[in-house]
Amino acid sequence: MSDSSSPIRISRSHWQALVHELSEARRQRHLVTYRALVERLQLPTPAMQTLTAALEHLAALDARADRPLRSALVISQGASRLPRTGFFECARRLGRFTGPVDGPVAASWHAGEVARVFEFDYPEVP
Repeated sequence: MSDSSSPIRISRSHWQALVHELSEARRQRHLVTYRALVERLQLPTPAMQTLTAALEHLAALDARADRPLRSALVISQGASRLPRTGFFECARRLGRFTGPVDGPVAASWHAGEVARVFEFDYPEVP
């Protein structure tokens, strides 16, 4: 299933700012919403698609390096306090998650992944 549209790109400065924001969230042991990241990073339109593409790229880099997925720190504003289903679909493609993309299995796996992110010592450069 490949997307035939042109790939979404993020500038180096936005990428570095994203990695910094996630590093700060990890250091402070808190989660950040997609909306807060879009606003803080001042991403150009289409901002949410750009953020999603960047988070999926970061997840792929983390998976390749056998690190916990930092993108797990980004959640929806809704009551679930979970990432969007696309995060779980991405984690599944990367071989990190199996199971339904919503519900208790996803919530439990996400909580474990967040704990692993908080405990992991990431190198300064992603």
